[in-house]
Amino acid sequence: MLDLRRLRLLRELSERGTIAAVADALQYTPSAVSQQLAILERETGVKLLERAGRGVRLTDAALVLVVHAEALLERAALAEAELAAASGTVAGRGRIAGFQSVLVHVALPAVQALAASAPVLHCELVEAEPEDALPALALGDLDVVLGDEWSHAPWALSDALVREPLLHDPVRLVGASRFDELADAVWVSGHPGMTWEEVTRRICREHGAFEPVIRHRAEDATLALELVARGLAVTLLPELALRGAPDGLESAPVPGAERVIYATTRAADATRPSTVALLAALRSAARP
Repeated sequence: MLDLRRLRLLRELSERGTIAAVADALQYTPSAVSQQLAILERETGVKLLERAGRGVRLTDAALVLVVHAEALLERAALAEAELAAASGTVAGRGRIAGFQSVLVHVALPAVQALAASAPVLHCELVEAEPEDALPALALGDLDVVLGDEWSHAPWALSDALVREPLLHDPVRLVGASRFDELADAVWVSGHPGMTWEEVTRRICREHGAFEPVIRHRAEDATLALELVARGLAVTLLPELALRGAPDGLESAPVPGAERVIYATTRAADATRPSTVALLAALRSAARP
């Protein structure tokens, strides 16, 4: 009989790449992970791991087993969710990941509401971008991922994940009202490769026919808004990021430019009371 806990360790190793990473994610010691995988080898009667430099890699037999492990673990997760739904109790741990503004303005009010309506559900907030959070969600490290999607850069989701739109978030030009005098302006945007930077360049080309002079780089809106407030830059930001911005900032809408904020969960958790409660609270908090 194959042990689901050991199968999960093998699946985690195939995803995370090293025994140390598996141990860190699941709060085991590396030696305990190695020991359990050795037991799994004895149970299956085939070699599952082989040395690769200072680490290990999965054998062909292990890769075959991982495919079956995925299916078995998915069925187990579905069974757990349906049992939880049958009990009707909103309990356990709810882990929500997202970027700064959506955590502050959507997730935090939702968690505050749940503290009153579901006091035995222990919520956790994790600041993370979708690129990092979605794989963690698929592995079971998170319960809900809040992320933004632009029409030109859709997410790639596995079949194990489902998502729903929470709100449409229009983009505004901040620090100016028109593009036609901004060809030589100093801009603040995200780091190279970030969607924020890509969107800034694309919108400036479409609405101003110029390439923006991006001098300042930021991880989120906090620094950008300070630069704009001091007259040192202009920027493009969604309305959600402008909540709580300094008073008196000049801004203007950008026609046709918006992002959609989505909540993504595991398909197997569709009936789990904690997930249902998390999504309901997030929907309520996202309403205008």
